[in-house]
Amino acid sequence: MKTPSTALLRTLSPLCRSSALPWTARGCQAAQQQPSAPFSSTTRQRARERGGEKRDMRITLIRYHLQHPLTPRPLRFSRDRALRHWTIHRAHRLHQTRLQADRQATLERQYNSMAAACEALRLVDEHGLTETERTRLGCEREGHGKRGRLYRIAMRKDGVWEGVPIEYSRIQTDSPGREGWNHGWTR
Repeated sequence: MKTPSTALLRTLSPLCRSSALPWTARGCQAAQQQPSAPFSSTTRQRARERGGEKRDMRITLIRYHLQHPLTPRPLRFSRDRALRHWTIHRAHRLHQTRLQADRQATLERQYNSMAAACEALRLVDEHGLTETERTRLGCEREGHGKRGRLYRIAMRKDGVWEGVPIEYSRIQTDSPGREGWNHGWTR
């Protein structure tokens, strides 16, 4: 019977692992602590006073866990499987693009119909007639000065926030803030 190879056991054993591997947290921290330049233009005393560059512990922990030796390696696809994956992903992206274009066209149609309705309200006088309808019917021009009353009433913004909680009255933004959440905040 052939004896099994111990090479695999040696690579997985924590006793045989070298502590100088760049995949460990010590390797990440050592790479971060090396100065970027071999010399400094400031005096050593001023460099000591500043305390050096502050490192974010969250980034160090993320690097530690992503580059840890026990973290499994990322998956590698074979050529056929990669082609299948790419094809499915591309089809999904095309589908998402079509859905987004349909949503955008629907929003554009809604916007245009709202703009047309607002324009019709602006042109209607107090009797519900436009200027062309008034001339076609031969009506006198008594209501000419009171045109757009319905438009002004529709565009009035009085009492919009009555009964709405104050949390909803902030300015709505299209994009998220620069910092999503301040994790370092304490009371």
